[in-house]
Amino acid sequence: MTSATTAPEVTTLTHPRAPARPARLAVWATLARRRTSLSAHTPREILAPLATPLLFALVIAPALAKIIPAAGRGGVDYSTFVIVGTVGLLIPLTCTFAGIGVIVDRTTGARRELLAAPIPRALIVLGNMAVAIAVSLLEVDVLMAAGWLRGSHFHATAAGAGWFAGAVLMFTVFMYGLSEILANRIPTQEEYVGLTPVVAILPWFLAGSLFPITALPGWLGWAARILPTTHTLALLRYGVLDHTGAGLHDIWGFASTTTDAALSLLVLAVWAAVITAASIRVFTHSAVT
Repeated sequence: MTSATTAPEVTTLTHPRAPARPARLAVWATLARRRTSLSAHTPREILAPLATPLLFALVIAPALAKIIPAAGRGGVDYSTFVIVGTVGLLIPLTCTFAGIGVIVDRTTGARRELLAAPIPRALIVLGNMAVAIAVSLLEVDVLMAAGWLRGSHFHATAAGAGWFAGAVLMFTVFMYGLSEILANRIPTQEEYVGLTPVVAILPWFLAGSLFPITALPGWLGWAARILPTTHTLALLRYGVLDHTGAGLHDIWGFASTTTDAALSLLVLAVWAAVITAASIRVFTHSAVT
């Protein structure tokens, strides 16, 4: 009597594949759409931010021009001088208010769910930043268009528009990064709102928005040269208003206006990079703790 034996079938063990992570660009776009839907899901939330640039362009700047009829720097009318300077106030206010959404997400929103998702945490900050940039650009466009319709005369060239756009972008990135840091470090919304005048408004008055920084006392004038707002306003006016670069010369004093402009844009780029990196670090640390 014989018996047949068969060798047991050998099965190869395979490690289960980890779920594929979504592409970073797709994640960033999704986070930006989420923030947009939270910030502008009704017509009121879209139109309300446009009231401030319209008020400055149509009412405040012309009224100031009647009180101070003298020409601004470079021989431009004072109304146009103030309108361009208003950009340095709109962007900080927009970014500061965007930081309130960060606090709401942290206290009653979906931050826990976002942190549990398999996505880089830096993209959460960058997604929110993208919406702040879009809103800021919209407000700046409305301000400049309203000023032009009101009678302001801008003298923009292709190169000047490049200086203007670069300054707006770098300054917005800097201001939103600063707002993100404050929103993650300050415990309550009330305390955060209380800091808005210090963060958004006070630097604007010192940065040459209504008068040149040379009119400030000596020590305060040197302090104003450090502020990113000062470099922003000087670049904006050089780009679309005063091609002599009077504001840039007040900061640097070099013979070449292009050199002055490049240095100011470099200062803004460094501020934007440093503050953005710090905002991501602060967000990551606050999420862990």
